[in-house]
Amino acid sequence: MNHLDDLTHELFTFFNGFSSWENSVIKTSDLTVSEAHAIEVLGNYGQMNMKSLAQHLGVTTGTTTVTVDRLEKKQYATRESVKEDRRVHLITLTEKGRQAFSEHHQYHYNLTEQILSVLSNEENEQLLTILKKINREAF
Repeated sequence: MNHLDDLTHELFTFFNGFSSWENSVIKTSDLTVSEAHAIEVLGNYGQMNMKSLAQHLGVTTGTTTVTVDRLEKKQYATRESVKEDRRVHLITLTEKGRQAFSEHHQYHYNLTEQILSVLSNEENEQLLTILKKINREAF
């Protein structure tokens, strides 16, 4: 196997492991993965409009609207019109949404600790530097 094949295989294996882990966490709640991701963004960044949320999630505003509709129906989030421009809606987590964020965020934190536990301090720093570069320049 050449270097590119080896790296592709390892990325694929990591992605599948992470997806499997995330799906097992999500199954313990009434949320879908896309809903949990929206809650994670809103929990990290606070109230925002539909366009900003869509950008953070890397999806269209139409897709985000469907997700926010479901979050409202399940009482995880609210959507309010802005007085100056009624076309703009601000999405905010409810108390139930903040609790879900806290729980889901703790799962992510625990997974991060698990991953870092197999690396040295130097490797931890290298991983952080590499991930920041990839997130900044590739996505």
